[in-house]
Amino acid sequence: MTVAAPTHPPSPQNRQLVLGSTSRYRRELLSRLQVPFEVAAPDVDETPLPGETPAALARRLALAKAHAVAARFPQAIVIGSDQVADLDGEPLGKPGNHDRAVEQLRRMRGRSVVFQTAVAVVCAQTGFEQLDLAPVRVQFRDLGDSEIENYLRAEQPYDCAGSAKSEGLGIALLEAIENDDPSALVGLPLIRTCRMLRAAGFRLL
Repeated sequence: MTVAAPTHPPSPQNRQLVLGSTSRYRRELLSRLQVPFEVAAPDVDETPLPGETPAALARRLALAKAHAVAARFPQAIVIGSDQVADLDGEPLGKPGNHDRAVEQLRRMRGRSVVFQTAVAVVCAQTGFEQLDLAPVRVQFRDLGDSEIENYLRAEQPYDCAGSAKSEGLGIALLEAIENDDPSALVGLPLIRTCRMLRAAGFRLL
């Protein structure tokens, strides 16, 4: 477990905040809210269930991650999140290596892909639980093989769902992005997260 350095002292009204994720991208996004938080790794099997849609998978895993960490931090407010790339109903997760990333990007080129990003906020002590989904529709360019290789060598986005690192060079892969929560594509929809934290009684401003 690591502790994010607070940019200002926590409000005495606030509970401890824990991000149930080891993702460096989610950690950076949550840091933008300028509140102190801890990071804890959730122990959750991310294998899709038979017939499970990408949206259902993202929602189930986000909630499971939040509950897994909340069991260890019962007094805290816990954030869980998950992202699954949805290619015509087929879930695409993190490629893990170069060859799988090449395969994913070749399949997505010239096509519309929905990145299903779910976020859950849970507090075991108070019984608070909210879950929401922030779908992001992305139109990929008709990428050449050399473009795919150059992008992967530069970014190595093997820990990104669908191999798409939009906050970096991955933006050059895309024709358009459609969403209502700009940080959702990176991995944590901050507008929804803020809304849920306020509902849980966490003071942001």
